[in-house]
Amino acid sequence: MKFAICNETFQDRSLEEGFRFAAECGYTGVEIAPFTVAPLVTDVSASRRAEVRRSAEASGLEVIGVHWLLAKTEGFYMTSPEPEVRRRTGDYFAELARFCADLGGAVMVCGSPQQRNLLPGVGLDQAMDYAAEVFASAVPTLEECQVTLALEPLAPAETDFLTTAAGTVELIERIGSPRVRLHLDCKAMWSESTPIPKLIRRHHPWMAHFHANDPNLRGPGMGELDFHPIFQALRDVDYPGWVSVEVFDYEPGPERLARESIEYMRRVLAEL
Repeated sequence: MKFAICNETFQDRSLEEGFRFAAECGYTGVEIAPFTVAPLVTDVSASRRAEVRRSAEASGLEVIGVHWLLAKTEGFYMTSPEPEVRRRTGDYFAELARFCADLGGAVMVCGSPQQRNLLPGVGLDQAMDYAAEVFASAVPTLEECQVTLALEPLAPAETDFLTTAAGTVELIERIGSPRVRLHLDCKAMWSESTPIPKLIRRHHPWMAHFHANDPNLRGPGMGELDFHPIFQALRDVDYPGWVSVEVFDYEPGPERLARESIEYMRRVLAEL
C-alpha cells in the first residue's frame, strides 16, 4: 500500500518545505491542491510546473495528482444550465489535466461541492446530463495526457449532487470513458448507510483513488473510525493505487497530522 498526503496540510509552509517534511514522515507521494500554486492553473508557467515537479522528486516524492480542482476559482460550474459556463468549465478541466501531467501526476480528484450543487430549476437528471457533458468534453485531453479524472461522492451535508458512490458510478457509466473513474473518501463514505468496507468491495471496479481521513475531519487514527476493516477491504480487492491523507481540521498542526496519520496507517497494516 502506497501512502501519500495532500499538500495543503502543510498550510503556511512553502511547497518545498512541505515536500521535505512529508518525505521525512515516510510518505512517498504528494497530492497537490492547485490553489496552493496559483489561483488558476492557466497562470502557472511551464517553468514553474517543472520546478514544482523537480522539488517533489528531489525530496523523494512522486506527485500523484491534483485535487480541490475548482477551489477558490470563479466562473466554473459543473451542473450549470448555461451552455457557456459548461463549455468554460470543461475547458478548464482540460487545462487541469495538462497541469496535472506536467507535475508528473496521473489522477485528478473532483470534489468541489460549491461548483456542482443543484441550481434553482435544475433537477437531478438534468444535472447528470450537464455534468456528463462537461466531463466528456475534457476526455480527449485526459486521454492525451494519460490522466484519470476521479469523481468524488460527498456527504449530503456538503452537497446535494453525487452524494453516494452508486450515484457517482451512474454518472461515470453515462460518460463511458475509462479516463473517468471513481474516487472514494472515508469521511464522505461515513455518511452512507452501507459500511465503508462494503462500499469498497462493491465499487472497486470503478475506483481510481482513495482518501484516508476521519469523520472528525482529521487524519486516520485521530478519531473513532477503525481502519482495520477498511484496509482489509482494499487488500481484498487488490487495490493498486494510492492511499492519500486528506484532512480539513488543521488545529493539531501539520507535523502532528502528518506523522500520526502515517504511523497509524502503518500500524494497521502490520496488524492485518
